[in-house]
Parts: sequence; structure tokens; C-alpha cells
Amino acid sequence: MAMRGSVLVVDDEAASRESLADVLTDEGYDVTRAVDGKEASVLLQNAEFDLVLTDLRMPEIDGVMLLREVRRLCPQTLVILMTAYASVETAVEALRQGAHDYMIKPLVYDDVLAKVGRLLERRELAWQIQYLRREVESRYDIENLIGESKAMRNIMAMIAKVAPTISTVLITGESGVGKEVVARGIHRESERRDKIFLPVNCGAIPETLLESQLFGHVKGAFTGAITSHEGLFHRARGGTIFLDEIGELPMSLQVKLLRAIEEKEILPVGAASPIKVDVRIIAATNRDLEKCAGEGTFREDLYYRLNVFGIEIPALRDRREDIPALIEFLVRRHNVEMNRHFKGVDNTAMKALLRMPWRGNIRELDNVIEHAMIVGSGDWITTADLPDRVAAASAAEGLFVGDELKGAIRFYERGHIANVLQRCEGDKRKAADLLGISLSSLYRKIEDLDL
Repeated sequence: MAMRGSVLVVDDEAASRESLADVLTDEGYDVTRAVDGKEASVLLQNAEFDLVLTDLRMPEIDGVMLLREVRRLCPQTLVILMTAYASVETAVEALRQGAHDYMIKPLVYDDVLAKVGRLLERRELAWQIQYLRREVESRYDIENLIGESKAMRNIMAMIAKVAPTISTVLITGESGVGKEVVARGIHRESERRDKIFLPVNCGAIPETLLESQLFGHVKGAFTGAITSHEGLFHRARGGTIFLDEIGELPMSLQVKLLRAIEEKEILPVGAASPIKVDVRIIAATNRDLEKCAGEGTFREDLYYRLNVFGIEIPALRDRREDIPALIEFLVRRHNVEMNRHFKGVDNTAMKALLRMPWRGNIRELDNVIEHAMIVGSGDWITTADLPDRVAAASAAEGLFVGDELKGAIRFYERGHIANVLQRCEGDKRKAADLLGISLSSLYRKIEDLDL
């Protein structure tokens, strides 16, 4: 039977405690017992429980005192108080102190199971809603795949093809190019869009904790594992798990990930039998995994399982025609976040930004725009608002548009017209006047330059 949640039963009456614990265990809950409030306090400092069922009257630390301790140590944990001395005042005080419910002794176990099940279901639903709200409010969604370059159009077409499938996807590219944006785009366009998208940075979690975080562990699996823990693969059931920096995954865990992909099951640390999971896997890396596989630092079979459908995101310096649109998007977003009212970037500043090498890609561009909007005070961002490194870097690097004169002219012309159109807020007649060309010529250039 799958684990339904971890419960701490606290009662100084042994018979009552053991009977309740046995009933909950038989229903599939992971139950820990405490003989009094003092022992329960120690347990709460070393583990997190989904629910605490505690007697009201106990020596030294009573139920209400323990309730306050739970609120302080584990605010997400649910609490049900049990009492043989029921009164309206008792119930009101328990609920006022933060209890989620109370029960009268002697307990009717069917009622106990119904209340426990209902509370834990609500807790899970609240958790799901919290994640879904984050998804709705997140700035990373399919609409934020900014750019009209051929490379970006190809990526959007690939997302449209792979999203409806259940295939594993491997997203590659330098740091900061927007790999998570693409992963979220795949999820948002898939049939799992109403379920959780759970990002995991494989390089940010210590190796000693990573296995337990990903696959979970059972009670007693290692020192300190006094309760069972649900891993992220189980938590993301029905949704999508995004494994960022997959190249950092230790070899020992690569075998377990391979099993999760091939068998649709995981084995928690210390468990005797695997758990079936329904989760889509999207992975990302800035490493050459094929090369790593050849060098023996990454499993070749896992690489091929991950790379069923590959999406490579080019560096920002290789799709500079997307920079004006990205800047427009970033300015709009920071206007909302910072309560500013910038219209955009002026022509001189745009030229400087177009010259940047952008080794940090979109993440670096975002940082520069945010800096400029903090410093600037006018309607338009100017070169004076940009960090000093932008002027120095743009002067040193020049524009990466190749040696062909025709291509360089087209690049400058497209960027300049796009900037003027932006400043005119799409008013083509006004833009044509500023550019010194006829309206019909502007329309031809918009079509020829694919604006």
C-alpha cells in the first residue's frame, strides 16, 4: 500500500495511543508514536509530519502547548486535538490556537479516519493550488518565448510537435539562454498543463541528499530518517519534472533515473519494493552529454533515453535580431515590478546593447535592463543609464554580423527601423516621417526585413 502521509500520535495513555496508531498504520499512514508532549517536542525538532494527533491533557506539556510548538516549528503541519473533557470553550480555544479540528474521546475510529483523510486531502489540494498559482503567475511561460528569428521560430515549432507527446526531452544550450522557459512552454502546451511543473536543479542539491530528495526514503533508511519522506518524483505525479543541470547528476543516481524512465517506477532509499510514478521528464544541460558519455562521466544509455527529442537553444549573440523584442518585453515586465513607466531604449543605447557579446545570454541582458531602469529617470533608457561594462564591451567586441557588407547593412537597418517603430508605438506614418522615407517604402522595408 502506498504511503498516505506521516502522522505523529501523542497520548500518555498507552492503550489509547497504540490502538489509534495501529488503526492509522493499517490504513497506510506512516505513524510515529510519542508517549507525551515532551517526547513529541523532541521529535518535531528533528522531523516534519503531515499531521499531529495529540491528547489535550498530558503532564508537563499539554496539547495546547504542543499545538503552539507545532505552529512555531512546522507551520505546514496539521493538528487535531483529542479530549475526553469536551466543551464549547475547549473547542473554541483549540481552534483559536490554530488546531485544524478536535475529537471527543472515546474515539470512533471510522470518524478519525474520515477526518484525517479529509484534512490530508485538503492539504494536498492546497499544495497543488499553490504550485498551479505559481505557474499562472510565473513569468516563464510559452508567451515569454520572445523572438522572431529563424532559430526561435524553429524552437516554437518543435515545442508544438513534442508537447502533446509523452516523450522525454533534452534541452541544451549555454547558461542563461532560457532552457527552463522552453521546458515550461512544453509543459504548458501538453495535456499535463493542469498538473505540477516541478523544477529541480541537480547541481544545487548536495549529492548526499539528492537521492532522497528525488526518490524519497522510508522510515529508518538512514540516521535521522525517523519518518518516511515523499520524493520529488512522487510529488510531481501526473505532471512534469524538469531536471536542470542533468550533467551534474552523480553516476550512482543515473541508474535510478534510467529506471524511472524505462520502468516508470522509483525505489525510495531503504525501500524493499518500487513505487510506480506517472511523470514526464524534461532535462536540460549546458554540457555536451554525448562527449561526456564518450569519456565515461555520463551513462550512454541514459543519454539516449533523455535525448529522445532534443532542442538546442542558440546563444543570444547568435540571434541578435531577437534583442530588441527581448528588451521591449523586459522593460514592460520591470515597469510592472518596479512601478516605473519607461517606454523603451533609445537608439544609441540600443546600438550599444546590440554590440554586447552577451556571454551571460538573456539572464545578463535582464540584469542590464533592470540596472538601467533603477538608474534612469526619463522616458527612455539611455547609454548613461547602462552599466559601464556595456559601453566598454560593446566598443571592444563590435557587431557579430559577419564580414559581408550587405548583411551588416541589413542588420543595422532592421534594428534601426524596429527601434523607431517602437518609439512611435507602431504609428507607421509617424515612423516614416522620422526615417525620412515614404509610407509605402516603409511598408516594403517591413516586409523585406521580416519585421
